[in-house]
Amino acid sequence: MTHRILFVCLGNICRSPAAEGVFRAGTPHHVTDSAGTSGWHIGDPPYEPMQQAARARGFDLSDLRARQFEPADFDRFDLIIAMDDNNLNDIEALRPRENETPVRLFTDFAPQTGADHVPDPYYTRDFDGALDLIEAAADGLIAHLKG
Repeated sequence: MTHRILFVCLGNICRSPAAEGVFRAGTPHHVTDSAGTSGWHIGDPPYEPMQQAARARGFDLSDLRARQFEPADFDRFDLIIAMDDNNLNDIEALRPRENETPVRLFTDFAPQTGADHVPDPYYTRDFDGALDLIEAAADGLIAHLKG
């Protein structure tokens, strides 16, 4: 079964494009996209330090471009994945009436990490730490979808 999954963070230049890139590398038959709750970086490629960290692990993010999350995304996707509670709350604030598309935290799929969110490496500068969590959550999400 093919799923349509949207990964969402704040600016769509670090966490969500990395999550999309890691996830699609592990299971390319699903439809994926990423978006940001803000419109600061619309049209921009992922942040270069994140691209470099991802490339070092074999993930190519160069084809991705930032866009802003919009209410229509609830109808376009089967599952929306938020990187932290602020993103999740911003997404839910745009939910159309009667829509039931699930919105989950990415770290829900990596309980073994003990993390409750994926910290934003744009601010923490810990791109490898973010990728460690993203890889663990992507593996968990893939297992969940198979299960």
